[in-house]
Amino acid sequence: MSEAVDTDVLIVGAGPVGLTLAIDLAWRGIDVTVVETRAAAQPPEPKCNHVAARTMEIFRRLGLAEKVRNSGLPADYPHDISYRTTFTGQELTRIPIPCRRDRFTRKDGPDCNWPTPEPPHRINQIFLEPILFEHAAAQRRIRIVNRTSAEDVRIGDAFADVTLRDLDTGAAKSVRCRYLIGCDGARSIVRKAIGASFEGDPVVQRVQSTYIRSPGLIDRQRHASAWGTGAINPRRSGMVYAIDGRERWLVHNYMKPDEGDFEDVDRDASIRTILGVDQDFQYDIISKEDWVGRRLIASQFRDRCAFVAGDAAHIWVPYAGYGMNAGIADATNLSWMLAAHLNGWAPDSILDAYEAERWPITSQVSRFAMSHAEAEIRRRGAVPLEIEDATAEGERVRREIGQLTYEINVQQYACAGLNFGTYYDRSPIIAYDGATPPAYTMSSYTPSTVPGCRTPHFWCADGVSLYDRMGPEFTLLRFDPALDVEPFARAAENRKVPVELRDVAAPVEVIREGALVLSRPDQHVAWRGHRAPADPFALIDQIRGAR
Repeated sequence: MSEAVDTDVLIVGAGPVGLTLAIDLAWRGIDVTVVETRAAAQPPEPKCNHVAARTMEIFRRLGLAEKVRNSGLPADYPHDISYRTTFTGQELTRIPIPCRRDRFTRKDGPDCNWPTPEPPHRINQIFLEPILFEHAAAQRRIRIVNRTSAEDVRIGDAFADVTLRDLDTGAAKSVRCRYLIGCDGARSIVRKAIGASFEGDPVVQRVQSTYIRSPGLIDRQRHASAWGTGAINPRRSGMVYAIDGRERWLVHNYMKPDEGDFEDVDRDASIRTILGVDQDFQYDIISKEDWVGRRLIASQFRDRCAFVAGDAAHIWVPYAGYGMNAGIADATNLSWMLAAHLNGWAPDSILDAYEAERWPITSQVSRFAMSHAEAEIRRRGAVPLEIEDATAEGERVRREIGQLTYEINVQQYACAGLNFGTYYDRSPIIAYDGATPPAYTMSSYTPSTVPGCRTPHFWCADGVSLYDRMGPEFTLLRFDPALDVEPFARAAENRKVPVELRDVAAPVEVIREGALVLSRPDQHVAWRGHRAPADPFALIDQIRGAR
């Protein structure tokens, strides 16, 4: 069989993860083919309502952040999360999140003043994905093939062969690629081809979810609008997400443990109970979006030249909005390593770091989400009967439940720890120095230059983001311009590793940890020191996977 390839990289799946991976690879000079079963203009399901700050940082590098941030809800629509007895009932508590108009000026919210040039953004996937698709389709290095399924995947040591079937004509052809990446969701054909199985908790909760149109709903509220509105009463617990800020809503009905299949529960009655409206209230069902919350991780993320990312690699209860965002983190982690090899400055052994880095992070993050889900499930199962009473006892109950609900949920809606605290502590391409990365929680973290951590962000003296100063590949941050780094620069040049030197004035707490910080293409610390490395060739070979 001929070893000629049809494409260097074949990505199966053109959702946010697959599209971001393709865009990042093309940005790094790699030709990519993406296959997708849906038609080019076919909208995705109305899910993934949150783009995390870390993802927005990635979009900033790719030139997409402004367009993403200017889409979604109207500019002045609050991104708050309100908890009420029903959507139209009494408010118990509110988590303040700035609308996009005020995102960079408000300083008093739980996710304000974060050390990032790009705070989070609330936008549903139905608005996000077309932005990514349009940008990807305009790149000359990206070819998107719609209405096409990937079948009969055969993985070898150096190539993968995939049968692509045109879903309109039925015609099939075999395509050979050097690397195959499955971004094809929970039922991933690529995951099955690499022999990976999902392991974990198959059912954490079941949610009867309905996408509705109701222009009259927004004016039925007693309180100011919110992006997300939780309903807490003894009859039903649910969430209502504003999709367009006018008439489209996604209503989650959290089913009780003893309830059976989705259709065994009266959907209309549940929606009306969560909304707090009577039988005369009008709404239309656009689609049913029922889902099962799980915590499942693939037993492996790779087999030779094939990889999985996003929901193909892990799925969990979608608290903290981290399903899509974790998948995009997978994509950008894999992208720079794959590009390093295909561009000729790293051996294929660099790709061993993908699973070594992403699998442990996936396990950590999924357990955070799982723990939060369990706390919320306990709260939902213990709603006092008096919560809606117009009595002193009812007022006391509402105050207590409101406080508890705030304490539980501010962690997921203002999750600085999940955005910035994750670190790689067992990677073959990071030069560790014996220091322990600072611990983090879902909501809190400590910036650090410990190798493996996210490169700490700060604003330079001229007001420019440090991240805007760094190059697309490796960046050597020098906080003391008197330090001689010429031997390191020569070693990098000898090995053809792209490294850009940046002299910057850093905060004292950053300089204290090391006057030199080598930041990777994915903005994680690869090495640090108070002086240039004693053996620069050894360091260069380690970070490019040649040791």
